[in-house]
Amino acid sequence: MTATDTSARPLARPGALARFLHRHEGWRGHMLLAPAMILMAAAILFPLGVTLTMSTWSLSGYDVDQTPGLGNYAAMVENPMFRVLILRTLTISLTCTFFTVILVYPMAYFVAFHTNRNKALWLIVLTLPFWTSYLLRVFAWRVVLGYEGVINSGLMSLGVISEPIAALLYSQTAVTIVLAHSWAAFAILPIYVSLEKINRTYLEAAADLGDGPARRFWRITFPLSLPGVVAAFILMFVPTMGEYITPILVGGPDSMMVGNLVQSMFGPMNNWPAGAALAVVMMITIAFAGGVFVLLNKLVQR
Repeated sequence: MTATDTSARPLARPGALARFLHRHEGWRGHMLLAPAMILMAAAILFPLGVTLTMSTWSLSGYDVDQTPGLGNYAAMVENPMFRVLILRTLTISLTCTFFTVILVYPMAYFVAFHTNRNKALWLIVLTLPFWTSYLLRVFAWRVVLGYEGVINSGLMSLGVISEPIAALLYSQTAVTIVLAHSWAAFAILPIYVSLEKINRTYLEAAADLGDGPARRFWRITFPLSLPGVVAAFILMFVPTMGEYITPILVGGPDSMMVGNLVQSMFGPMNNWPAGAALAVVMMITIAFAGGVFVLLNKLVQR
């Protein structure tokens, strides 16, 4: 055999990476996800890093002093306005999230357990209001809750009230109602998915053992649907904590939320470092609250 004869040469062996991926099937999936995950991580971490860095700067007159420091955070601790604003935002968001989840749970339960056909049609009907513009829905609520709106006019025509209720609009109640309606679809869908995944044989076995409908619900259906409930809490709590459009349109002076102050600091006030610091505090607050939701879900599942 000559040195130039390549017909008898063995085929090239696969590289170490190829052999590793062949033996570990799970890592093949990770490799497929890696480009998208890297891109998503960069899209999240880069703006977060910029915000964290900016929050350590300070405003000196009309110029930004880029010397790192914690002056913005110290100012938030000393100024009671920030505590009041954060507590108000938490109250509105938690109230909106809690009552929305309670109201949409029966809807999701009905679609999951009492519609044998056309479930997709029912889901479309439930989410139909969200096909319109967010601003259009908020302005529609202004018409409903206004001083001469649908509710006040209806109650006056029935003789329930003698004069319009001014507190319906431009109040924390109005902000809570509008936010609940605006984000309800994000609570319905995860609860529905969680209920739909429940194995119906568990309910049949409980019925055979003598459990009534209420007992079956509290012992089987509700505990197994808790992951969807927690997901609904998080999906509603996070965006409502950052809301600033709804408080402007239907809220009054006592309804301003943290998002309004952040928007003002990055806008008319032109104090980007203080706005970045407040945004960081809110991110930490939201992350802590989300962790509490997940922890409670784990404790209940045990």
